[in-house]
Amino acid sequence: MNVTTVVDARVYRIDSEAAWALLGGAKAITTAKGEKVQTWDPHRDERAAILQQVMGPSGNLRAPTLRVKDEFLVGFNAELYESWLGKR
Repeated sequence: MNVTTVVDARVYRIDSEAAWALLGGAKAITTAKGEKVQTWDPHRDERAAILQQVMGPSGNLRAPTLRVKDEFLVGFNAELYESWLGKR
């Protein structure tokens, strides 16, 4: 896998409106918070519910966030990363 863009979340802030502009057209969004992993369809699932999972307590898009083609992975779970990246 080639990394084409890296954005430092400490420098470049992405609020909920900018996050939805980025994520809203995705095929799928997978969120990870500890052991809880959930996959969302932004075309079917409620915007507010998705934003609640992808936004951090500071009001910015949670890090790490990975984009591969038209899918996003937000948050960190080691097992998820191994299986998700192993498929590509």
